[in-house]
Amino acid sequence: MSWIRWFSEITIDDVPLVGGKNASLGEMFGELRPLGVRIPNGFAITAEAYWHLIRSAGILDEMKQTLAGLVKEDVDDLALRGRRLRELVYGAPLPGELAEEIREAYRGLCSEYGENCDVAVRSSATAEDLPTASFAGQQETYLNVRGEAQLLDACRRCFASLFTDRAISYRIDQGFDHFKVGLSVGVMKMVRSDLASSGVIFTLDTETGFRDTVLITGAWGLGENVVQGAVNPDEFTVFKPTLRQGFRPIVRRRLGEKKIRMIYGTGTSKHLTKNVEVPREERRRFCLSDDEVLELARQALLIESHYEKRAGREMPMDIEWAKDGESGRLFIVQARPETVESRKRLDFLETYILEQKGEVLATGTSVGGKIASGPARVITDIHKLGDFSPGEVLVADTTTPDWEPVMKTAAAIVTNKGGRTCHAAIVSRELGIPSVVGTGDGTERIASNREITVSCAEGEVGRIYSGELPFRVERVDLAGMRRPRTRIMMNLGNPEEAFSLCRIPNDGVGLARMEFIITNHIKIHPMALVHPLRVEDEASRREIARLTAGHADPPAYFVEKLAEGIGTIAAAFHPKPVIVRMSDFKTNEYASLLGGRAFEPDEENPMIGFRGASRYYDERYREGFALECRALKRVRDEMGLVNVIPMIPFCRRIVEAEKVLAEMAANGLVRGENGLEVYVMCEIPNNVIMIDEFSRLFDGFSIGSNDLTQLTLGVDRDSALVAHVFDERDPGVMELIGRVVEGARRNGRHSGICGQAPSDYPEFAAFLVEQGIDSISLNPDSILKITMRVLEMEEQLAQQGNKRS
Repeated sequence: MSWIRWFSEITIDDVPLVGGKNASLGEMFGELRPLGVRIPNGFAITAEAYWHLIRSAGILDEMKQTLAGLVKEDVDDLALRGRRLRELVYGAPLPGELAEEIREAYRGLCSEYGENCDVAVRSSATAEDLPTASFAGQQETYLNVRGEAQLLDACRRCFASLFTDRAISYRIDQGFDHFKVGLSVGVMKMVRSDLASSGVIFTLDTETGFRDTVLITGAWGLGENVVQGAVNPDEFTVFKPTLRQGFRPIVRRRLGEKKIRMIYGTGTSKHLTKNVEVPREERRRFCLSDDEVLELARQALLIESHYEKRAGREMPMDIEWAKDGESGRLFIVQARPETVESRKRLDFLETYILEQKGEVLATGTSVGGKIASGPARVITDIHKLGDFSPGEVLVADTTTPDWEPVMKTAAAIVTNKGGRTCHAAIVSRELGIPSVVGTGDGTERIASNREITVSCAEGEVGRIYSGELPFRVERVDLAGMRRPRTRIMMNLGNPEEAFSLCRIPNDGVGLARMEFIITNHIKIHPMALVHPLRVEDEASRREIARLTAGHADPPAYFVEKLAEGIGTIAAAFHPKPVIVRMSDFKTNEYASLLGGRAFEPDEENPMIGFRGASRYYDERYREGFALECRALKRVRDEMGLVNVIPMIPFCRRIVEAEKVLAEMAANGLVRGENGLEVYVMCEIPNNVIMIDEFSRLFDGFSIGSNDLTQLTLGVDRDSALVAHVFDERDPGVMELIGRVVEGARRNGRHSGICGQAPSDYPEFAAFLVEQGIDSISLNPDSILKITMRVLEMEEQLAQQGNKRS
């Protein structure tokens, strides 16, 4: 009997024989390698070999007795029994004929890759990596294994790892019989990522389940640090639909700290790798080039497509990749179905809302979208896990699979290290609890027994608050929800919320605010990037230099960050229209940006001063506007997101509109080319009076009810003294709005509204429907309520029309 199967002999149907991990490698080796997906060669030692070992040693009865009566919640007892089982299996000698087959197969690899070749030895249990059951790192992996003796020892250790504490606990939770689960061992040629980089790919967004992205994480060195959460990795998000069309849609990059790198070491099969510090210059560089990110994303799409055809349904994938530092090539070293977000209902919306905020103790990357409270328990050593009580918040430097029995009883998890694809993040998603990873200093800032609230419901930044704060959960079943004739769009500024908010039934984004991206992601005045020497404040110059480090020049930093922010929103709502308002800061707001004081005048009333369209062609800002145009051109032309529609704010006169369009054309945004439409905010009475003339120059109008009310009633909306006078429902304001809708319709132009009024006043939304407006753009929390009101209004209008006829 042969206990060896080469990858070329294995398919995904061989899970009972070689386990999920090896079956997947064999499937890809045979089916996807011809399509350009690189898989290192290797072989599997079958699960039958494991049973042959157990039977030959005669230890099965003692193994069963050791597990009899186990209560997995007793962590100390679990550890004692697990240790005894591992000793039994590791102490069992490999039968001679099995050992010889392993040696012979290894020699075959050496004939292909060179004498004494380095291999990865990975466990592959017959009950792991299934479409409905997957847990991170149940059994052991050994890297940089060389020579027959090390290989045989690593195989024995893998067999023994079927009884790690977390594997025992996992099988109990999943209802698997311990003695009906076998273990196969995969032996694969190492990829020299110790000389380059490695990481993890998900073919969906891990936090929201958004299906149209590929998330790639990576760090320098071997991939165990990324998987275990020992480093904060780089992150890249790629948009699938336009990638398939041949574009380069990297819609988001995030530079990780990457403080350590795992490299080859020397010694026994337990100590063949080691971690070393990464020099500061390398930490500041991404571990992949744009071309490499796109190549990995394309390979991920091939893998996902293959498994979906095999399964006959959607199957997002969890993939491990490695870059060979000797050849420079990228390899796929593992792929399994993603089993958390992909199993959630997409037509059911669950939203956690924090009702009160408090002192922030620590921040990091949010995982899970939920909120939980409880007493903190800081665990700095695995031997202290027995101190943990169910319902506490686990606070640790990092977690490993050995921590899982305790993690399953935690209210939430907080770690110093790790990114969105680290062990703590994966396990917390599986458990359905919130976690904040990569806090840096959570174990120092949070004390044991202190009541804390872990909030992952505020975007990509997770926060740990002092005290037990109130929150609520809103659940909405979206199945069968009707859509009105009037398009219901969304007001949105924060790209970090786009992938979650796009699940709310909508017809696109009626107002994407550029200001949020500039303030929170860029932070620098655009003119300070064009003319950095004009910034006199030394502290500001140092911070600008720090933020723009690693970019071709300071303006490129602005263009990249703005393009990624807009691109993320456009990708989330694609192919629906995303109307992006060009920057509409007032001079006092511009001045608050880094370096802004050097470029902004002091104005008595910035609200009606040097703002909007007037800036774009003025010498004091036209170079800054050129950067905004470059960013939009990048989104449309390079990312392929042509659903983006630029919108000009506060355009006072026709001559001004003509100048702005000329500036846009000079920067590559020509109205009418590549389907480019340009909208204008209708927020000045002159826009209403001259709507026929403005219609010659623009493709649509978006009513800014806040400014239109201000300028119609002569009210400074920033003044508390006259705040009681401000009311969008004033008959004069509503008369002007009605004229806008009628004038746009007369000229065959789109009419919409993106001001605050429809979100605040359902009756105002009803008025807009009665006028026949094309779209209403609302704040996310108002959309469902106003949608129902619009449906009612449309039904009433239809009934009235039927009665008249």
